[in-house]
Amino acid sequence: MTISRRRFILGTTVVGGGLLIGYASTRPSKHSIANRDAGDQPYLTTWLRISEDNTVTVIVPHSEMGQGILTSLPMMAADEMDADWNMVHVEQAPATDLFANGVLVKGFAESMGVSVPGFLNGIASAGAMKIAEIMNMQITGGSSSVRFTGEQGMRVAGAAAREMLIKAAAARLDVPESELSTSLSFVNHSASGRSLSYGELASDAARFEPSSTPRLKDPKDFTLMGKSIPRIDIPAKVDGTALYGIDAEAPSMLYAAVRTSPVFGNKLSSVNADVALQRRGVVKVVELENAVAVVADNYWRAKQALAALDIRFEETENNQVNTQSIYAQYDAALLGELSEDVKEGDAAAALTDAESVVEATYRVPYLAHAAMEPMNCTVHFHNGKCDVWTGTQDNLGIRGRVAKIAEMDENDVTMHAFYLGGGFGRRLPTDTNTIDQATLIAKQFDVPVKTVWSREDDIQQDYYRPAVTSKFRGGFDANNQLIAWENHYIGKNEPAEAAHTPYSIPNKDIAYAESETHVPFGAWRSVAHSQHTFFLESFVDELAHRSGQNPYQFRLNMLADKPRHAAVLKAAAERAGWERNLAPGHAQGIALQESFGSIVAQVAEVSITETGQVRVHRVTCAIDCGRSINPDTVASQAESGVIFGLTAALYGEITIDQGRVMQNNFTDYEMVTLKDAPEIDIVTVESGESLGGMGEPATPPIAAAVANAVYILTGQRVRELPLKNYRFTAVPNESAV
Repeated sequence: MTISRRRFILGTTVVGGGLLIGYASTRPSKHSIANRDAGDQPYLTTWLRISEDNTVTVIVPHSEMGQGILTSLPMMAADEMDADWNMVHVEQAPATDLFANGVLVKGFAESMGVSVPGFLNGIASAGAMKIAEIMNMQITGGSSSVRFTGEQGMRVAGAAAREMLIKAAAARLDVPESELSTSLSFVNHSASGRSLSYGELASDAARFEPSSTPRLKDPKDFTLMGKSIPRIDIPAKVDGTALYGIDAEAPSMLYAAVRTSPVFGNKLSSVNADVALQRRGVVKVVELENAVAVVADNYWRAKQALAALDIRFEETENNQVNTQSIYAQYDAALLGELSEDVKEGDAAAALTDAESVVEATYRVPYLAHAAMEPMNCTVHFHNGKCDVWTGTQDNLGIRGRVAKIAEMDENDVTMHAFYLGGGFGRRLPTDTNTIDQATLIAKQFDVPVKTVWSREDDIQQDYYRPAVTSKFRGGFDANNQLIAWENHYIGKNEPAEAAHTPYSIPNKDIAYAESETHVPFGAWRSVAHSQHTFFLESFVDELAHRSGQNPYQFRLNMLADKPRHAAVLKAAAERAGWERNLAPGHAQGIALQESFGSIVAQVAEVSITETGQVRVHRVTCAIDCGRSINPDTVASQAESGVIFGLTAALYGEITIDQGRVMQNNFTDYEMVTLKDAPEIDIVTVESGESLGGMGEPATPPIAAAVANAVYILTGQRVRELPLKNYRFTAVPNESAV
């Protein structure tokens, strides 16, 4: 949908120490708009609705993909509201402008240093909401759900609703607000023994405008936050009633199988559709710019007919690209002009004057997302409208994407939300080749069409985590103190601080070169932290050993001005029994990183098998995410982050030959399975600082922790992943010093 210049300007953010500004004070509030058609279930805030039977419904503007936010976010609202948890229901927000998530805009802006004075908070909130509408923002990613939407949205909504209910009760009972208290979805007047339920007060309370700055609870007064409350999505996932995008069904549905150019960017040259059209159940062969789809009355028939087609794609210079040529391109780029990332002191001079200098180059390959649920999307065009059924990390964003591809007004597109069988960044609006194809295919029919990608399609047509090369030099003075840190790497991807190190080093030179390839890339769980933490923490470990220092103590000595980091590092080392009572043939490696507002340290206990492979026995993961909203969810997210990162470290590798991806299924793109999963011990460090994310921070450190343990066992420094490509030989520990 075309955005007018006025709409864009009035909804713009001034970034870099500026203010979030927008128009809102003269227009109807979200609260009043929501209540126009609310009937007997008025909204107290955009995300909270109360019915006459005292049920509180929390509307969550995020997607549930296993991270537990359909429980954690309602907990935060219900706690501030003093609602009876047994009377709380949860709904996923519909994909409409009313439920655009302006809190995320504010949260991300503030995390980048944008300040909003308190007296402008209302205008800033309204401006952020307008930006969210323009950007179709309902995104689930960046470990932002709890730390932004929860802390700045759900808690505020709950506290504002509580204030509105108290105002309504004070008027109804004719008593001062100061004499009223709340608990378990009732407003109580202890002096007279009278109580009114939230359901009784909802209509009166909804007449007030919710405050944008209500008084929030002190953590000591929490009744729900901090408790391990069972997740509401688990029962349906256990009994099989949970619905995912691939489960979508509709009358007269057709199914599409797609073959896309195996070389990214190359277009379709020719296809003879006759052989497919003669097959049973086949309805049509659809030609797209870079793909061919067969549409049939079931997916198997579509897939088999597609396999029978003779499809030709053009050849371009992209057909000559392979993994080796990409790395050679990177190496050449790092010898050219670099862009500054961090510059402190004079690293070049310090390296020249250093008593000793350590150099190392690290690489990581492209990685696929490999979500368990294959990519899919069902689209139905009818009577100038469009319905979409899929699991996505941003329903509002996908609505906008479909509308753009179909050249429709966004308000004519209806999204039907489902659970996600894994996201990890793959199901974002920016990584939507599946959605684009499904829309273009379905546009040629007047019945619903479900487009399903095979596992092979998913592995070979992903938006990959980028391959990266990172070169280091570290310099020591005559007293064996690290005085210089130089790091030059490929690709400045988000988040901006991913290549930064928390350690106190007087001279730092961190710079990068851009070097584009034809391979599409996108967000991958923990994004650039996943590559750079392996680089940074492996090189720190290498510096420690080369200088004859214990890698744990070496890190600790450089964290004197980072007490939170030091506390997490200590917690991990102490819980793991750092270098104490290890079984013969076992060694430990350690790594630390801050990402998405959380600090994580991990200790991996590792051995080498008879066949020279790495076996990870135990991982101790200490995490400081400020405070835990749901401790069980914190633990489960940390455990899943470890497994996800361990899969990448041990097996993850997408290789390119003749311009195309060589891997095509779990047979050659392996996963950590249950029999190979280590024991994982989670240590939560409650610092009480600002909330950090949990979905991503446990993924980055594990690769370095494992590789650092491998060095202790073998004396061989791992500078390129995955570990499956090595055949290690264990040697006595002292040889690694």
